[in-house]
Amino acid sequence: MTIRKLLGTLYIQVVIAIVLGVLIGHHWPQTGIDLKPLGDGFIKLIKMIIGPIIFCTVVSGITSMHDVKQVGRVGGKALLYFEIVSSLALAIGLLAAHALHPGSGFNVDVKTLDTSAIANFVGQAQHGEGVTGFLLHVIPTTFFDAFAQGEILPVLFVSILFGLALVMVGEKARPLVGVIHQASEVFFRIVGMIARVAPIGAFGAMAFTIGKYGLGSLLPLMKLVGTFYLTAFIFIICVLGSIARYAGFSIWRLLGYIKSELLIVLGTSSSESALPQLIQKLESLGCSKGVVGIVVPTGYTFNLDGTNIYMTLAVLFLAQATNIDLTLEQQLTLLAVTMLTSKGAGAVVGAGFVALAASLAVVPTVPVAAMVLILGVDRFMAECRSLTNIIGNAVASLVVAAWEGELDRDKMAPIALKRERKALAAQAATDTTKATT
Repeated sequence: MTIRKLLGTLYIQVVIAIVLGVLIGHHWPQTGIDLKPLGDGFIKLIKMIIGPIIFCTVVSGITSMHDVKQVGRVGGKALLYFEIVSSLALAIGLLAAHALHPGSGFNVDVKTLDTSAIANFVGQAQHGEGVTGFLLHVIPTTFFDAFAQGEILPVLFVSILFGLALVMVGEKARPLVGVIHQASEVFFRIVGMIARVAPIGAFGAMAFTIGKYGLGSLLPLMKLVGTFYLTAFIFIICVLGSIARYAGFSIWRLLGYIKSELLIVLGTSSSESALPQLIQKLESLGCSKGVVGIVVPTGYTFNLDGTNIYMTLAVLFLAQATNIDLTLEQQLTLLAVTMLTSKGAGAVVGAGFVALAASLAVVPTVPVAAMVLILGVDRFMAECRSLTNIIGNAVASLVVAAWEGELDRDKMAPIALKRERKALAAQAATDTTKATT
């Protein structure tokens, strides 16, 4: 591959942009801070198109099934998978905190902390109204308000209703289904245009992060950041890797296949920034349109593995740093609470911190004021949260598709295990022999 062709690939451009962003932010901090609008602008471009993409994807997915029962079955399997894997992620966060004790030795007196910096996050957390408020928030004021607000859950809700209604109407709705398919192609073409400026967005976001917080801000809390990254890596390789192997594909090959999307997420700290591209990649790997249309948008709210690990790990870190001992009952309560609060942690910057504040408010043994300890490094952990979330949703889609019998193994060949590729080759040889005879 020539240098010119190599530089023309998106993931190389994003890598270069991230490196330049780190250098600018480190050597010229104020310039890095001033570049923040580049990252914000790219994320706004993506958020602008997320609503229509989810609507078209979900509706196209549901209508491609032609059966309301199948829609319910796929959705049920997806939610069951989400809850099992999310519970594992929460438990692994707890175990990592107990094994590595990232907060030991801080000996912080909560009374001496200045909580003004976290007042906004705490206010957002208190603004929620628990489970009832969360469920009511899913229902938009009007059909079009779901798109105006730019939040995934309301859009997902109206998309499912619309898709199910089209299936029930039947043949009379086929022309409208065709229009939605055509609109989907247009929106994905827009995504392709926006993706071309991803390196600029990654450059601005990374320059701002390093310029604002500095690499030096990592040093006092390096043990927490290191513990989180190590735990997330172990979760991806061991837990998601085992699930992937069971489904017949390699987690390493999958990571290589979606490397461009992962780098965009790394640069912007938002897994939403790669959602449209992920949908296309999963369909090209053989996941049926119906499964992708249901699993991916739903997973962006209900399958946040990275956020789950962060929640339990961060709470125990704060307890250790402030010398507070949590009983087994309190830790089990924490697991139950974070299972709910993490569902409200969208895939955007800062949402995980708000969800953490909500969890601490429900489990008041650890004071919310302690959150100020990790405010400075939360941005550095946001990248890992988002990366783990998007990898988790990619695995979930492939697994549910395989579970439902909606996975084209031939198309999955680029990420398949050796045994799967051998089986495909043997089948192809058998088919060729039959054709010649």
